[in-house]
Formats: sequence, structure tokens, C-alpha cells
Amino acid sequence: MVNKLELTWYGKDEPIRVEPRLLIENTALSNTVADPDTENMLIHGDNLLALKALESKYAGQVKCIYIDPPYNIDAMNEYYEDLIEHSMWLNRMRPRIEILRTLLCEEGIIFIQISEEEQAYLKILCDEIFGRSNFVNMVSVNMKNIAGASGGGEDKRLKKNCEYVLIYAKKYDFMPLFNGPYEYTEISTLIQQYIDEGKSWKYTTVLVDPGEKEYVGSTVDGEGNEIKVYRRINPVMLSVKQIAKRDGITEKEAYQKYGINIFQTTNAQSSIRTRIMDYRQETGISDDVLSIEYVPKTGKNRGCLYEQFYKGDKCRLFVWLRDTSEVMDGELYKKDLQGTYWDMNAWMKNVSKEGSVDFPNSKKPEKLISQIIEMCTQPGDLILDSFLGSGTTAAVAHKLGRCYIGVEMGDHAYSLCKPRLDSVINGTDNSGITKAVGWQGGGGYRFYELAPTLINKDSFDEYVINEDYDAEMLAAAVALHEGFTYQPDENLFWKQSVGNENSYLFVTTRHLTAVYLDSIKGTMEDGDYLIIACRSFDAGVDKVYDNITVKKIPQMLLSRCEFGKTDYNLNIVHPPVYDDELDEEVYDE
Repeated sequence: MVNKLELTWYGKDEPIRVEPRLLIENTALSNTVADPDTENMLIHGDNLLALKALESKYAGQVKCIYIDPPYNIDAMNEYYEDLIEHSMWLNRMRPRIEILRTLLCEEGIIFIQISEEEQAYLKILCDEIFGRSNFVNMVSVNMKNIAGASGGGEDKRLKKNCEYVLIYAKKYDFMPLFNGPYEYTEISTLIQQYIDEGKSWKYTTVLVDPGEKEYVGSTVDGEGNEIKVYRRINPVMLSVKQIAKRDGITEKEAYQKYGINIFQTTNAQSSIRTRIMDYRQETGISDDVLSIEYVPKTGKNRGCLYEQFYKGDKCRLFVWLRDTSEVMDGELYKKDLQGTYWDMNAWMKNVSKEGSVDFPNSKKPEKLISQIIEMCTQPGDLILDSFLGSGTTAAVAHKLGRCYIGVEMGDHAYSLCKPRLDSVINGTDNSGITKAVGWQGGGGYRFYELAPTLINKDSFDEYVINEDYDAEMLAAAVALHEGFTYQPDENLFWKQSVGNENSYLFVTTRHLTAVYLDSIKGTMEDGDYLIIACRSFDAGVDKVYDNITVKKIPQMLLSRCEFGKTDYNLNIVHPPVYDDELDEEVYDE
């Protein structure tokens, strides 16, 4: 017998039977003026119900999921009471993560941000759901600076300044390579570090004027593709010190002003450089500076026309500071590839102002979310956040040209998320990553709310269909429950919802008679299979035809779902207390 490492807790084996709800668009709250065809979604409602509603249509469609669920740290703010008994937190996280995994596409990736209180348990829970082989990384994220004796006095514990991001792939073998991420250091700080360490800072030259461009001929790359070669007539290059003196500014200001044209040269070992050196010797070119134009087949510039500069007989390659730097909040930062430690402290100082919405102690910086999204997605890919909070993930996805689904249960879906997205669309949100990505507005989203429960109890404690459901809503809701796609046929009324291999679902509020059933049967073709869901039917009609199944609507659904519940909130203010032996989380070999 093979022993299995498994996390166990009280109530783990008690499944939550979630009702699939319809999503109803509130057109008055949707913003589709600039993009009538938008499929971006902002959903208000309990996220477990919303995820269940999304499951049938979006299973296997989402490229990237980011969530930061309640950390269960016994903290309170205006929007959340983050206090819940431990095993209940796990019970509520499990079905959410299971559905999120279903929504991911084959190459999809999920990022879950959490604090140390639940990180270890969440890791093992995700190992169970995704499979340990699909674990990618755990990233430590520095969210605040701790200096000296500040931060609330001394304690037996070390001061907490890190949170954690668990990364899982739907299928690791299908997962694409990451793009980045990067660590950022302000240029003047970095230069001083080089000086203090006795190192030489190389990015000290400004290409003030690239000179006149004159075509001299072509060579080819290893695959025979053309590389055009140009001589540069009278290029002008000055040091950063010379530029600063000329313009009457500091060197720091010179880096900020001329960063796009600052470079160093290197004897890079590349096949392209070797070919340019050979071409220079063969043709006897004497010019000090050459440039080339070609279409790279690999690297970040693959598929695009790209320009490179070379200097001197050795053809030293120009390496641009702009390729390894970024301007943020008016400051120039050097960016370098980083590993599993991300320092976000620099971006936390302005996070409260991002999006012009107030979300104390819970808002994540747009830089963090953009780094995650850009790591693993391309424009047009679908992003999902089912703990949307103040709307950061949706706002960032919108600015980056991704499609998105955001779910938030609180009233701040209306008071924070919607105004924030509206300002992004209107081009009035100048915070976060707006300037870095050149966002100027546009796009749209649709605002959805969860439909009420499908089945209620009447005054006699009998289950009845909710009166809020008209015939079309009822048909669509039952189709969602049964795993069919609501897609009414223009010619045959009973082909209301479509399943697999000529299977159909027909939902009606009328009483089903034998005569009515026979009329439907007469229009069916060989190989068709039909399920009829109705309020009631004549005795025996459910046994007349082998290829027609007749069911009463309430009874066919009751065993599958828990109806009437609207809140599967993770936040429980007064949790029950269990015996210690039942409440303990243990590892069983």
C-alpha cells in the first residue's frame, strides 16, 4: 500500500453543493460606449456562486488567474472582517481553487498571494488540487520597509514585511516561458553602489546625433535572411558629464533626460556581430559607426524590423540603457531579471492613491499585477481575479490590452471597482502603470449581477420555481444546471439548449400531456436525444419513448445543489468552536 501525504481538516469531506446561477447584465452599469463588442466582465456577487456560473462557458479559457483571498490574519477593515476558524477557511478555499483550475486553459497559470499565516496550508491544498508536479514557484514579495526600531515596538517575533505568491500551472509541460520579471534600482543609487564597490559603471555615453544614414549594401544571417548595412556620417557622441555641463543640469537629470540615447559598447559574442565584422573587412568600410536593419528570429525583438549600432574596427555593439531601464514617477530605474524575491516597497508608497479609490490595508500596487500579467500573457489573453477588491487586476489588465473577468461580492464593486474602471476607460486615471504603458483610454466592460436562486420554498414548505424567472431565464438556468448550452433553434422550439452528439434540452412551464409529447416526437430525427424539464406531466409520459426523458424541474435539480444560499463568504465573524482533536490540521502519512 502506498502512503499518501495529505492535508486533513475538520469538514474536508463535506462537499459544498453550489448552485450554478445565471449572470444578468445590468446594462445601466455597463460601459460599452467606446467598445460595444467588449467581452470584459465586472461581476458583483459571491465569488463561489460567480465562479460556478462561469464554469460551463469559460472552462479551459483563462490564461492567467491572480487572486489575493482573505489572509485569515484576524484583521478588520472597512470592507472585510478577516476572522475565520482555520478549518472553515480551508473548506471555503478548496471549492474556489478547484473551479479556478477548471477555468484555466492548458497552458494557464494561477498566482495566489497570501501571508505566512495560511501559506503552508494553502501550498499543500494546491498540491492536492493541481498536483505537486505543477507547482512552479513560491515568490517572496517585500511589501513594506522595516528600519531601526520602528514598526510598533519590539516583539518576540520578527517584523513581517513579506507576503508570498504561490504559482501553479494547469499543466507544467504546457506552460510557456516567463517574460521577466525584473528588479528595479534607481539609476543614481545604482551608480553610487558601483562607486562604493570599486566597479566601473559602463552606461556613460550619449548618442546625441546618430548622423546621416547611408546604405552601403547587405549581408545575410545564418538562414540567408537579409541584413542591411548603413554607414553613419558625422555621428555625435558625448559623455553624460559633458551633456550635463553643456545643458547646465545635474548628471542625474541628464540620465533622466537622455536615458533613451545612453549606451555602452561591448564585444558581444553573436553570430550577427561576427557577420558584420566580416562584411566590414570584405568591403573595406572605414566609417567609425555602422548600423544594421534586420528581422530577428529569436529574442524579445523577434519578428520585428530591428536596428543595431556598431562602433570601430572591432564592431563593438551598442547596448542601450533604454533596453534595461524604465521611467517610473519621473525617475529612471535600471531593471534586471530577478528570481523569487520581488521588492515592491518602492511602489507601495503611492499605492493608496492608485485608481483614486480608497481601500486601506488591502490594495496591491499596479506594478505588482502588471509584472505578473506580463510574465505569462499576451495582449488579448483572458485574465481572471475572483477577489477583485478595489479593481486593481481589472484596471491593469485593461491598460495592458488583456481581456478580463473580475468578481467582487462587496458593495465596492459599485463604489470602487466600477468608478476605477470607468476612469481607465475615460483616460482620466493617470496613476499606477498608466504613463509607463502609454495608456490614454478606450475599451469597455459589461457589468453583471447574479440571478436569484432558481428554486424557493412556498408557504407549505414545498419546493417551487422562483417567480422571478420568466420562461427564457428558466430555460437558460436549467440548461446551466444540466451542462447544456442555451441556444434556441429558429425552426424547432424543443431544440432549446444543445448538448453533445444530437442531445437537446427543452424546458417548459406548462403541463406536459401525452398529446404534446407525441407532437414533439413526430419532429425528431433518428439519433436525436431529448430531455424535457417541466413543472408537471401526465402519468406515464416519462416512460413512453426511449430517446425522450421527462423530469419535473424542482426534483431533477434538488439533489445537486443547495438552493436559496447567496453567501459563501470566507469571512465569518463568530465561528463555531470544535474539540481540539477535531480542529487540528495534521499530516497523515
